[in-house]
Amino acid sequence: MKPWKLLTILLMAGALVACVSGPRRVSEPTASIQQLSVGADGTWSVDLRLQNYSSIPMRFESVRFAVSVGGESAGTLETTTPLTIGPESADILTLTLAPSAEGRLHAADALASGRSLAYRIDGSIRAAPEDRGSARDYSVRRDGAVGPVPGLPGVMR
Repeated sequence: MKPWKLLTILLMAGALVACVSGPRRVSEPTASIQQLSVGADGTWSVDLRLQNYSSIPMRFESVRFAVSVGGESAGTLETTTPLTIGPESADILTLTLAPSAEGRLHAADALASGRSLAYRIDGSIRAAPEDRGSARDYSVRRDGAVGPVPGLPGVMR
């Protein structure tokens, strides 16, 4: 093989390796309610979507959010279930919440009238890069809304 061809191949391989390894970026994660299901006993099953905007996998160690609906406190979503989420990806945690009486009333009214239910989650996510041990708390405050799903009684997305 001619030396210039070998040099060209080595330079291309080096460029490819540089592109793959790229800079490591750790960004603040976020969360939102993807689905809220109201059980027959009044408890809520909440699908909490955790979004990792980092360019590397992140280890989510805990979440704790005060939940309010219609401007009224509904309770607290909390877990210490560890979860690793790949780079620029999301995953779902399903948590159970025994909502306050006001929260139950707002959800029942939204379901009965077929309208959306405004919510706010306010709290923190504890996370760290998967390959490092130092976790930190990220503050999250998110306003959103879920609405009744046709054909699925008690389910809002």
